[in-house]
Amino acid sequence: MKTPYYLCEEKLLENNLKILTTVKKRSGAKIILALKGFAMWSTFPLVARYLDGCTASGLHEACLAQEEFVKYNEKAQIHTYSPAFSDDEIKKIAQVSDHIVFNSPAQLKYHISKVKEINPTIDVSLRINPEISSAPKDIYNPCGLYSRLGTTLVNFDEDILEHLDGLNFHALCEQNIDALEEVLLVFEKNFSKYFKNLKYINFGGGHHITKKDYDVEKLIRIIKDFREKYNLEIYLEPGEAVGWESGYLVSSVLDVMHNGVDIAILDTSAEAHMPDTLAMPYRAEVRGAGVANEKKYTYRLGGNTCLAGDIMGDYSFDEPLQIGDKIIFEDQIHYTFVKNTTFNGIRLPSIVLLQKDGTMKLIKEFGYEEYKQRLS
Repeated sequence: MKTPYYLCEEKLLENNLKILTTVKKRSGAKIILALKGFAMWSTFPLVARYLDGCTASGLHEACLAQEEFVKYNEKAQIHTYSPAFSDDEIKKIAQVSDHIVFNSPAQLKYHISKVKEINPTIDVSLRINPEISSAPKDIYNPCGLYSRLGTTLVNFDEDILEHLDGLNFHALCEQNIDALEEVLLVFEKNFSKYFKNLKYINFGGGHHITKKDYDVEKLIRIIKDFREKYNLEIYLEPGEAVGWESGYLVSSVLDVMHNGVDIAILDTSAEAHMPDTLAMPYRAEVRGAGVANEKKYTYRLGGNTCLAGDIMGDYSFDEPLQIGDKIIFEDQIHYTFVKNTTFNGIRLPSIVLLQKDGTMKLIKEFGYEEYKQRLS
């Protein structure tokens, strides 16, 4: 395969889906795929066998779910949320969605009559800001100071209760069960008085369910207890947990140079192809490499764009790097190609699936037209 390319291992993806299915079956919760984190729709024939639908962050994700997920699971649900819905998109969103989630009472009041006229059976929910979160970074904290995401207790409008079928909260980011416990305690305390006529509560995403140290048993107990206590359906909407450690980004060394340190320039980009490594930021693991000076040869890995900060970091190797060597960045399937760009006109990585029978399937190769079509 010509680099760069993202490779998803079908077997590893299915292992994650099996863990999520165990949670579903034992807790009674429904689990839907958050497309904002994992939208590799070529895998939907597999994913749709295990999950109950998709949660979309707007019209285009909702259309993708309707076109490419529902055909493999006719019972799949589409939940659509956006911080605000525009007049020119709300009608189509109502047509393709089974659930619509409003960010504020004002948005609900403004759109509810149009939505119900188009889709009388659609379930309506309100996103709640529980005002508590231990998200690791402010950029990923939906409950941070002055957050625009969700309705706080003081801004809750009881006039909308007659329209509500559910409440949603989303406060986690790559976190274990203790973070959910903390949020759930406050959420119940402040909002359980509004549960009486609801159908469901959505616990949002950010649950690191498929990570090795996640306490799956405790999650199951918490969901079961909550369902029994309030007689409500529970939804979880993981994205990252679906694609977690199911694949990687393969790149090649284009040049090796020295400027105070040894530098290897790759045919990929942190800025364009691994944006979360700079946004969070975090250090992506490189297969076979160590931290700087741990192994004999240390290099600063850099991307092939003009951005000075397009740097993956300093890594050490057992052997010196040569032009053409492959560099593999681990765990680059979730929150990567859903956010990548053609900055500098750099070519988007191809998308490859390693199938369960061991064969590699090229799903999509990108070129000039993808760059051109993003422009005008």
